[in-house]
Formats: sequence, structure tokens, C-alpha cells
Amino acid sequence: MNNLRLRLSQNLGLWLGVLLFAILYTLYSTLHPKGWTVDVFVQNSNESFALIMVSMAQTVPVITGGIDLSVGPMMTLVNCLASVLVSGSPGAIVLGIVACLAAGALAGFVNGCIVVFGRIQPIIVTLATGAIYIGLSLFLRPSPGGKVDDNLSWVTTNALAEMDNTYHWFPNGAPAWFSTTIGKLPMPIILIVLIVLLVWLPFRNTVTGRGCYAIGSAEGAAYMSGLQIWRSKLAAYTVGGLFAAFGGLYLALQTGSGNADIPQAGAYTLNSIAAVVVGGTSLFGGTGGAVGSIFGALVLRAISFCFRVFDSNGPLGFLANPLLQPIFEGVILLLAVSLGAARVFRIKNRLTLFS
Repeated sequence: MNNLRLRLSQNLGLWLGVLLFAILYTLYSTLHPKGWTVDVFVQNSNESFALIMVSMAQTVPVITGGIDLSVGPMMTLVNCLASVLVSGSPGAIVLGIVACLAAGALAGFVNGCIVVFGRIQPIIVTLATGAIYIGLSLFLRPSPGGKVDDNLSWVTTNALAEMDNTYHWFPNGAPAWFSTTIGKLPMPIILIVLIVLLVWLPFRNTVTGRGCYAIGSAEGAAYMSGLQIWRSKLAAYTVGGLFAAFGGLYLALQTGSGNADIPQAGAYTLNSIAAVVVGGTSLFGGTGGAVGSIFGALVLRAISFCFRVFDSNGPLGFLANPLLQPIFEGVILLLAVSLGAARVFRIKNRLTLFS
């Protein structure tokens, strides 16, 4: 019982994010004329995927006590690169995907190298490198354009059943157990689960990944304990770049082209910080995780979804005004942060926060 209570208190931010998302999305789906249908789930997951990836990219540096203002520009750079490389023969498409992911990881690695070996504050480093990545994006795509493989774009932005319709997994037609169950799952959700299982969880459970939490909690103590500080920080920014690359690649598949959109890059960066906070990761470092940031991003998206379905003549008609959306987002964000920090006021000795 005590162990369960401890886990709940340590993951208060995560559970708050889950609860907020459940409430907001239930409200949205109830008011939507086609709520709780596969088509709506697919559309919503498509709109959420890039922000989820960028929020996960922001999470890892934040856990170390840093911040990455270049996650939006990195996503934009990979988006433009994908519009050049992800087309042609199957082999060329695979190589293009690998190159895009490698480019994002390399961009994150560069951030980490400057932070670690240059000993410059992360906020300054990533602000500068973000401008460079945007410049490279504009070089690749001075104007929106390019093209990605149509079949790959179609199957990754629809339900899993479209994979069979396109590539014919079942020569005699999909069986009922597939088409009526897992075939209805949106591909973006499947991809998020795979990324969490294959990238985030293995990284978090390594010595280097656990070192990120130690650095965020007390970097001096982590150093005195013999942890390789430089290695964990490099890994944090590199993995963050990889997550941003997933977002940029998917954005190219979703839109079918590349676009060096500077305002969009800035908006994704700022929203990623908000999603990290809502998901329970402390901006001081040492606590939280990518799973919480997933729900933090979903909360932000659910807020915008709700504005679409409020009846302007109904009891919540005042919320139908899009000019009020930033106010609503700010109130929810402030509520989440306040509740997450409330435990500070319930203790007498602040040292117990780190015990």
C-alpha cells in the first residue's frame, strides 16, 4: 500500500495529464457529430503525432536540467529533408528514412557537443542552432514543395487496415478478427507505441538514461558518484534529436511535402515545453518522462479539438470564440503546474523533495 502511494505521489503530474486528457477528449467526442468513430480517431491522432514527438524530444534534455529550443527547427529540417529523400524505389525510400532519422540525431548530437564541451547554457546553444537548422530548411525548401511516396504516406496516416489494402497482407481478404479489431487502430498510435517501446524505454533503463535523471536531480552528486556526466548529456540531446526527426518525418508523410515554416517551428517548440510541464516533468530536471509528455501534448491538442465542436448558441458558446483559446490553454496549463507543485507546500523539510 505504501509502495503504491509512493508511486502515485511520484507520478502525480503524469496522472494529472491523463485525467485532463480523458475529460477533454470525452467532452470533445461527446459533442462531435461523429465522435467515437475510427475516422475521428485517425484524424485526431494524425494532428497530434508531430507535437507528441517534439514534446518527447523536449523531455529528455529537460530531465537533465537543460532545455532545447531547437526541437521545432530540427523537426522542420527533417520535414524538408524527407520531402527530398523519401521517394522512388523501396530501397531508396528506406535509405531516405534512415537518412532523415540520422540527420535529426546528428543535429541533437551537435547540440549536446556544444553544451557539454563548449560549457555554454543549453538555452543559448539551442537558440543559436535552431536558427541554423531553420536556415538549412530554407536552403532545402525556399518554398513549400517536394514529394514523398504516396503509398507510404497513405498507410502511415490511416488505420492499420489500410496497410493490408495497400500491400495485400492477406491475399484472400482480411479476416474478420483483423478488420473489426486491430485493423481499426490508427497507424499514428501504433507508431507512438513502437517508438516508446523500442526507443524511450530501452534508453531510460540504461545506465546512461538513468544518469540523465541523476544529473537533473543533482549534477554535482552525480559527478561525485562516478557517473559519466558528458555521456548522459550527449545522449539526452541526441535522443531528443531523434524524436524530433520522427515528428518531422511524419509531418512530411502527413502533408505529402516539405515546408520551412518558421512560425510553425516556433509554435511547436513553445507547445513542447507546455506539454512537458503538463505531463509532469519538472523544468528543474530529475523527474518525469516521455510518456507523461505524450499525454501533455494530447491535452493541448484536445483543447483545440474542443473549440471546434462547441455550439456558439449553446451554454458554452463563449468558448466557440477562437480568440479565447490561448486564455483557456493558459488556465489549464497553470492549473496543471499548480497542482503538480502543490506537494512543495505540504512538507516541512524541502530536502524530502529529493529523497
